[in-house]
Amino acid sequence: MREMIATATAMIWLAMASLSVAADFRNEIGMTFKLLPAGTFVMGSPAEEPFRDADENQHQVTLSRSFYMQTTEVTQKQWQEVMGDNPAHFAQCGADCPVETVSWDEVQDFIRTLNRRSGLNYRLPTEAEFEYAARAGSTTAFANGKITEPACAFDPALDAMGWYCYNAEDTVHPVAQKQPNAWGLYDMHGNLWEWCADSWDGSAYNPEPVIDPLSPAPSANGNRVIRSGSWATDAWFVRAANRDWSKPHFRNDFLGFRLVLPIEQNNQ
Repeated sequence: MREMIATATAMIWLAMASLSVAADFRNEIGMTFKLLPAGTFVMGSPAEEPFRDADENQHQVTLSRSFYMQTTEVTQKQWQEVMGDNPAHFAQCGADCPVETVSWDEVQDFIRTLNRRSGLNYRLPTEAEFEYAARAGSTTAFANGKITEPACAFDPALDAMGWYCYNAEDTVHPVAQKQPNAWGLYDMHGNLWEWCADSWDGSAYNPEPVIDPLSPAPSANGNRVIRSGSWATDAWFVRAANRDWSKPHFRNDFLGFRLVLPIEQNNQ
């Protein structure tokens, strides 16, 4: 497994070096994106990872197309620029704080409005894209190291990279205040749970290799995947492999999102 991971990581960086498109992209409302290359990685957590869940079966995932991932969660300022309002519970946190208290359904309205305005094809990341981006070539619980603390106490790796119940002081925080991962992405661990494109049916990963996995059709229970953990969660929720779900109409002050732009859609 380690040899497969090392090979996959090397392939990722070779692909990054060979790409001729811009490594960074900034759109008209100030969203910044990093180019992530097509590649193969191991999704899920190893059996020996502390505090893992049973649904995190490790399996090989290939993402066949490069894509741009937003470097931060969508901010209150960016939401207001597109939708004309600010639904955030923590509105006093300011324009550079991530927008929260937005449902999956409302996020789809935001994306449709932005796409009409821009002529591009933004969307939510798939669950696989989110974990690929969160790991940034790493294989540990956090992009910068192993997990040592499961609950609401000091974990040195996580404290450097993410806002969670130990250090967040019961509130969301402005984006890009913690250490980014190796691919220049912020708050992939904590601050807000983030909506993904996939449905959630409650089952564990199939251990077989897959290419470009996505479960877009609503599951029988209607749930959608959320990732990342939040300012309110214990450390084990914030691991790169952790999975959870929420109803698409549900909104809360620990739920936000970031966007993806497929590379073939960008004309910059």
